[in-house]
Amino acid sequence: MIKYALRRLLSTIPVLWIAVTACFFVLRLAPGGPFDGERPLPPVILKNLAVHYNLDKPLIQQYLIYVGDLLRGDLGPSFASEDFSVAQQIMIGLPYTFTIGTAAFLIAIIVGIAVGCLGALYQNKTPDYILGALILVGVVLPNFLIAPILQLIFGIQLGWFPVGGWGDGSIKHLILPIVVLALPHAGRISRITRGSMIEVMNQNFIRTAKAKGIGPRLTVMRHALKPALMPVVSYLGPAASYLLTGSLVVESIFGLPGIGRYFVNAALNRDYGMVLGTVIFYMVLIVFLNLLVDIAYAWLDPKVRNR
Repeated sequence: MIKYALRRLLSTIPVLWIAVTACFFVLRLAPGGPFDGERPLPPVILKNLAVHYNLDKPLIQQYLIYVGDLLRGDLGPSFASEDFSVAQQIMIGLPYTFTIGTAAFLIAIIVGIAVGCLGALYQNKTPDYILGALILVGVVLPNFLIAPILQLIFGIQLGWFPVGGWGDGSIKHLILPIVVLALPHAGRISRITRGSMIEVMNQNFIRTAKAKGIGPRLTVMRHALKPALMPVVSYLGPAASYLLTGSLVVESIFGLPGIGRYFVNAALNRDYGMVLGTVIFYMVLIVFLNLLVDIAYAWLDPKVRNR
């Protein structure tokens, strides 16, 4: 198992290097620059800024300097905020992003698996149709459309929850953004769980368990749930990726002080350092989560380790 985990870990290094290289050159070769404002700066100031941020050097030399700093754990300076480095801004926004992201991820898994199992147990019956219709809403509607609908209904019309802002960090302020983030992934997980559970419930070992007089609940919990969760585990890595990237939009809509707000502001201001640092941070996090999923998948199915 350790050998498999190390092999998977080493395979992520070239992926990260290619992604960092592509992001660096795409960002630097795009038209415009971080100091191209509505009011042009004097040439002397532009020259000094270019020297300060190494923008006066050839592009390949800028790349080598950036990669060298990155290998030492330095994400570089922010072009728009002199008082805070990229790493400091990410660390400021990380607790907010981590809180709503983790809560949404856990809720999506719990709700998705529970709804999927109920749909499989009541296949083609009224509970299956009702749950399927409710969960389909989260799948077909994008979060940037669900968010204002929930803000209008539960924030303005009913007045149950604040429509935005972090406030005092109480659960009341977090319910709407967490629901918006969790809903589409709960829908996808429930559909995967339902299909997998139906397939497993028709296997011979499940029929044997039923023939021995084991009840439906124990049959599912003891025999069907683990093999039925295999496709769900493989989806958790991409789900975490979608959830993290979706949080950028949700944080902006609800005005939350997470990493998404810094990323959006940096993109608008062409802040090379902050945009690249945020993208690299998300890439490392996504690769790490996918690595955990691969290890969990190998633990559930030992045959995977030998492939």
